[in-house]
Amino acid sequence: MSNKIATVATAIEQSKKLAIANAFGRAAQHYDKSAAFQRQVGHQLIELMPMQQVQCSNPSVIDIGCGTGYFSAKLQQQGFAVTAADLSSEMLLQAHKRCGNHCLYLQTDAENIAMANDSYDYAFSNLALQWCDDLSIPLRELQRVVRADGVILFTTLIEGSLNELKHAWSQIDDKPHVNRFKTQQRIEAEIAQSGLMIETLECNSVTVYYSSAMKLMRDLKGIGATHLQQQRQAGLIGRQTFIELELAYDYFRLDNGLLPATYQVCFGVLKNA
Repeated sequence: MSNKIATVATAIEQSKKLAIANAFGRAAQHYDKSAAFQRQVGHQLIELMPMQQVQCSNPSVIDIGCGTGYFSAKLQQQGFAVTAADLSSEMLLQAHKRCGNHCLYLQTDAENIAMANDSYDYAFSNLALQWCDDLSIPLRELQRVVRADGVILFTTLIEGSLNELKHAWSQIDDKPHVNRFKTQQRIEAEIAQSGLMIETLECNSVTVYYSSAMKLMRDLKGIGATHLQQQRQAGLIGRQTFIELELAYDYFRLDNGLLPATYQVCFGVLKNA
């Protein structure tokens, strides 16, 4: 019986991963048009890289959840030997169009990275690990593929992200429309479970501004982030519902006429204990 339960659990997990890969694959060609927030956060993460940590002229890095390769290109331009890694083959195709033969490309799962132990000096992951149910699992994989004196840098979303959107939807129905994210305390606990040592862990608010709720929803769709980890009733959202959403979101409109979309972002720099 236990083997049957394990098989079912594995099948469910694989189905979830396929759904995530498909959501981002559909967004791949137009992702960059909607990814200003992701770029802002990733640039802040790059600034945390302790360049003196690895004493070599061409340090290696794996960019986990590389998407269209924006930061793979930035890292390569800074002198890194980059492996651009993503669950979505469509995203890797876009990354190759951007980076050409300057990077290596790897279609892989962050929870089961298809690379040998001690392959890299650094691991870099910008806004990808929130799709993993247990952060300690991908962190242990990153610890495995990064050398003992290496560094793991990541960002992930935490509880409180998109609260304005969540509040607006709550005025319309009781269905989940916004992903639930981990608390900072759970992030810290799962880092501890991974066996890694925290060098830096900062959680900051990052706000993006829109002229309408519809433009926010288009950006979320444009980056593939409308996939929900929790289940919801399937079906298209009608025009009237979007009108109601605009009216509900208007509660947050600022004096300058813009609507805020606030994310809570965790920035982490980790090392071997």
